[in-house]
Amino acid sequence: MAGVSGVGNFADAISRVREDELAVVAELKAGNEAAYEWLIAHYHQPIYSLIYRMVNDPADAADTTQEVFIKVFRGIHRFHGDSSLKTWLYRIALHEAANQKRWWCRHKGRETSMESKIGFDDDSHFNTLSLKETLVDHTPSPFDGAVQEEVRTKVEFELSQIAEPYRTTLILRDIEDLSYEEIAEVLEISIGTVKSRLVRGREALRKRLQPYIDRTAQEVTP
Repeated sequence: MAGVSGVGNFADAISRVREDELAVVAELKAGNEAAYEWLIAHYHQPIYSLIYRMVNDPADAADTTQEVFIKVFRGIHRFHGDSSLKTWLYRIALHEAANQKRWWCRHKGRETSMESKIGFDDDSHFNTLSLKETLVDHTPSPFDGAVQEEVRTKVEFELSQIAEPYRTTLILRDIEDLSYEEIAEVLEISIGTVKSRLVRGREALRKRLQPYIDRTAQEVTP
């Protein structure tokens, strides 16, 4: 009975989340200024973070993030709840980031790599740190900070070399903390495809990082 009760409580929690989201959407459609302020306060940072990792330029990321919210405000009446509000926002963000990258390639004559402050995941089998943990600087000394920054820079570069669509899937799952279901909604693919891309993306990243890991291990071995 405890298991049934747990499932019931989870279902109730999900139902409340959906009801809250519907209420927010209704207020947005009604032009409620407080609802717009809440949306920006709640989603601006994660949307900016995602776009920055796609376009690799803080100014472009800020402009593109602003464009995302303009499109959301103008297009909220076209949101009918077929997906969650969160995944709808992320889908728009990825679309705008892709447009920005194409514009950059056409007008600047070079491609931008997608830099991602990304760490290791247990599923990659070569480090116990999560991807997000690598982003946070807990280092107590300048030396430790330099070491951490070296690792971060290396991982950022190697991730930028991972082919799409694996790179975006890695970011959505291992940095943005989206669930498999949310990623499937954002990218409009099946959950099975999400998992397959994650496996291939993590393995590709592991292979690219392995020489660096081996070299570092040799340097610290007495």
